[in-house]
Amino acid sequence: MKTGGACAAAIALCALVWSAVHREALSSADQAAVQAAAWLVFAVGAWLVRALPVRRAVPLILLGGVCLQLAALSAPPRTSTDAYRYVWDGRVQSAGIDPYRYVPAAPQLAHLRDPGFLWERTSRSWCVTPGRDLVPGCTLINRPTVHTIYPPVAEGYFAAVHVMSPPEARTTPIQGAAAAVAVATGLVLVSGLSRLGRDPRLAVWWAWCPLVALEAGNNAHVDVVAAVLTILALLVLARARSRFRALAGGAVLGLAIAAKLFPVVVAPAVSRRRPAAVACAAAGAIAVVYLPHVLAVGGDVLGYLPGYLKEEGYDSGSRFALIGLVVPRAWAEAGAVAVLAVTAVLVWRTADPDRPWRGALMMAGVLLLVTSPALPWYGLLVIALVALDGRAEWLAVGAAGYVMWALIGLGLPGSAATRIGYGCGAMVVIVVSLLRTRAVREAAMAVTPSTSRSMSDSSA
Repeated sequence: MKTGGACAAAIALCALVWSAVHREALSSADQAAVQAAAWLVFAVGAWLVRALPVRRAVPLILLGGVCLQLAALSAPPRTSTDAYRYVWDGRVQSAGIDPYRYVPAAPQLAHLRDPGFLWERTSRSWCVTPGRDLVPGCTLINRPTVHTIYPPVAEGYFAAVHVMSPPEARTTPIQGAAAAVAVATGLVLVSGLSRLGRDPRLAVWWAWCPLVALEAGNNAHVDVVAAVLTILALLVLARARSRFRALAGGAVLGLAIAAKLFPVVVAPAVSRRRPAAVACAAAGAIAVVYLPHVLAVGGDVLGYLPGYLKEEGYDSGSRFALIGLVVPRAWAEAGAVAVLAVTAVLVWRTADPDRPWRGALMMAGVLLLVTSPALPWYGLLVIALVALDGRAEWLAVGAAGYVMWALIGLGLPGSAATRIGYGCGAMVVIVVSLLRTRAVREAAMAVTPSTSRSMSDSSA
């Protein structure tokens, strides 16, 4: 019965994901309804799967994850244009040009344009007007007048996908690569959890999550690469009894940071065992992948990162939605730093070296709540860490970006929608954490009297 229910949930979830990526004309209300339905079916399906025997659950989890990714990549990217920048950066590198050297609209790259795909006028075009030594034209590449923002490991990934792509393939190869990485992440989670003697069925939180399907298979976000590298690093570091394993885990973590900077937040959680070896290996890996680009373009290797942070409102404090509820905007940045610093110290002091993912999840979740990004795919790392740790309440933080988008689509102002979305995520985490703590305390109190009675009976 439960197996049939889990299969039905997987089929329904695939249908909802397919509907989300194929029905571009859905109204805002309909889009919100599809998203809500997908998350509800996901919750029910995950509960059913986790009640199945492991030998039945694991194949179903992996097969469902594959089907979800296939449903998601069956249509072009729907809610993001980042994939087009990935394709362009891969093309630039295949021409032997450093991706950080020129902006897409630079005359030096005009020979790489293709009027039939990336450089065409559509409803989602970014248009460049003549001037500033730029070649005019309309393109699907976002922000064509600024340098790329992606770190070197991400750029290497884009180049590898381009090399393996057939001509005129458009976005399908980069979507397929992201989908494959998402499926591989599910395999890594199942294998890693089993090796650690933990429940491999926890991998369902990743494999069946609607966010993973939509942001990997459909929107092709490179965050999925950073997520799998972070999971690999934590699995290695959890058993890093030797210096070699500490160095290996630190190096993989460095590569994760050089794929998308977000994984740097897990550092406090892995700093209780051989911190010097982990830190040196991570720094060394980052230096190795950055060095060729630094030698080629110098400071331009930072790309559009400073401009992006300003564009998103982090310099003015407007993006710190929840912090802004308790402190003036002028103090929001300092308040955010203070919250993250306190969280980092607490995680470092309480982290279990054998279970570093627990502190890593707290750090990643708190960072999302503090920075309240407008882009829901930043939640991919949180979803991966939930699957490794098992505290499902943090899924609400991963889903907060979708709640925010739905509310904006229904007409709510952006600031209010952001506060409600991330505020709801924070409340779910707080309430469930308090209930769990209470349950543990009550269980401990129930055991203590029975233990005392047994000792008393034994004495008598």
